[in-house]
Amino acid sequence: MRLQHDPAWMHRASASGEFGRVAVLAGGDSSEREVSLLSGAAVLEALKRRGVAAEAFDPRERPLVELLHGRFDRVWIALHGPGGEDGTLQGALEYLGVPYTGSGVMGSAIGMDKLRTKRLAHAIGVPTPASLELAGPQDFELALERLGLPLIVKPATQGSSVGMSKVERAADLPAAYAAARALERSVFAETWISGGEYTVALLQGVALPSIRIETPRAFYDYEAKYNRDDTRYLCPSGLSDPAERHLGSLARAAFEAVGAEGWGRADFMMDAAGRPLLLEVNTVPGMTGHSLVPMAARAAGIDFDELVWRVLETSFVRRAAETGRGGVS
Repeated sequence: MRLQHDPAWMHRASASGEFGRVAVLAGGDSSEREVSLLSGAAVLEALKRRGVAAEAFDPRERPLVELLHGRFDRVWIALHGPGGEDGTLQGALEYLGVPYTGSGVMGSAIGMDKLRTKRLAHAIGVPTPASLELAGPQDFELALERLGLPLIVKPATQGSSVGMSKVERAADLPAAYAAARALERSVFAETWISGGEYTVALLQGVALPSIRIETPRAFYDYEAKYNRDDTRYLCPSGLSDPAERHLGSLARAAFEAVGAEGWGRADFMMDAAGRPLLLEVNTVPGMTGHSLVPMAARAAGIDFDELVWRVLETSFVRRAAETGRGGVS
């Protein structure tokens, strides 16, 4: 059994029963497991408050085939990082024939890869910071020559800023590379942008109000995102109306470039000229107390429970290609 996908099937649910039984997938095995569990718990409680028959489902503890045995009708994906938002889970759900929220296989896989996202964005005219893939120490000198200092080193497919390091001295580049390389093979260096950091949440094709992020740390890293109380979030962000519309259009263009859909977030830095530069897209953003999409939704008059409901509606664009659950055991 396979899923069929048609954006025309998207509709607004008027009653909780339209969703059937919902599994909230959270936890998993990635470096973002703990954040995912927090997101999943918040989503689960919101669904229950709205009368949806929802249940927590941790793929580390239960095989995905139990989605069929448990007769779940759809999945709310709250898994962050590799294995949850990189297309592998989406592919498994496609095979099982279980509709799910957010982006499909291609959009998830490409969106998870910062390097490929940058290349596609650049191809359609969405500017991104200059960067260079680091195959090994032989590329260090070229990175320093092309990008200058400071720069930032990133693993290509990790989320929540895991494995990122700011490099202010050439002598620190090997350690930064080793930290990223310990997580995965694909590593790149990116020129350091010192302007303001902004994020734009997208929900069902609509750009929500942008958020400006201010942190006393070197950059908006894992600690600043989840553990610090001195990170500031400004929403409204203070941009002019034309600048706000421009940022929203760039976010939508970046999403379309990678094939992302449903909901998510695009992150930007402003350069010295005030030009937005795309950092990455996030196809399964956090839904914790520190998370940005719920914050942007509130600014647009959408409370958390309604946000969770609208994300679940994105699963309607997928339907089983045939009736029944036959063929998988």
